[in-house]
Amino acid sequence: MSKTENQKSNKKWKKAKTTRVIPGYHLTLGVTIAMLSLVVLIPLASVFVYALKLSPKEFLELITKETVRNAFATSIGCSFIAALINTVFGLILAWVLVKYEFPGKRIMDGMIELPFALPTAVAGITLSKMYAEDGIVGRYFAHFGIKISYTKLGLLIALIFIGIPFVVRAVQPVLEKMDNQYEEAAYMLGATPTRTFFKVILPELRPSLLTGFGLAFARGIGEYGSVIYISGNSAKEHTQVISYVIMQKLNYIDYKSATAIALVMLIISFVMLFVVNIIQVRQARRVNA
Repeated sequence: MSKTENQKSNKKWKKAKTTRVIPGYHLTLGVTIAMLSLVVLIPLASVFVYALKLSPKEFLELITKETVRNAFATSIGCSFIAALINTVFGLILAWVLVKYEFPGKRIMDGMIELPFALPTAVAGITLSKMYAEDGIVGRYFAHFGIKISYTKLGLLIALIFIGIPFVVRAVQPVLEKMDNQYEEAAYMLGATPTRTFFKVILPELRPSLLTGFGLAFARGIGEYGSVIYISGNSAKEHTQVISYVIMQKLNYIDYKSATAIALVMLIISFVMLFVVNIIQVRQARRVNA
């Protein structure tokens, strides 16, 4: 190839590289910022603006009421436990879907995302009926004096249901890209399967597991539809979730309390997303290195 042809080829390559499928950088950027502002930024900013109208003393009084404190403890505690359970069983599900071939694998893989597609209210009604004392599953536990529906145990089951897809989908791509040579090298050096998993495989999966845990935890704290029925919403039994308390305040036209609680929820969500993004950035740097 001559020097002239080489220069023409380089010019075509640079032109193809700079060509965009959707033309108009300024137009597309403007549309993106406008949609982001209308759908996300402005509604969230309104919560901050309204909450800032409250004095610090009034704000603390509103978020430290007994019912609010109990609701926060219930939502955060149950969401944390559910996220831990999802981390363990989500890893197992992802491992089975990646490492093994069996009939119905594609169907099972698709069913993992059922909590995303299923309306949360439908999930809540189904779970509360299934685990009730006269339900298909709940009746067997009732013989042993174990009540599931309308207790924290039922709330935990609902949070596990809606949170497990986050862990599976976070871990599954990492498992698919993981090189089997690391496992083979560990076996050749005399490592047992258990030691290989904890020393070779788990360190590679840790960032994705933490990401899945964070997403499941954040989703659980703000969940409403799937937990509103099965939790029972009893202030006496401490089964009220924080999202239900916000809705209750709005029904009573108590916008100050609702806004104050929403601001705390917003801060928690921002912190969780910030931690998840840090984990993802560190994982990307590790992979590129």
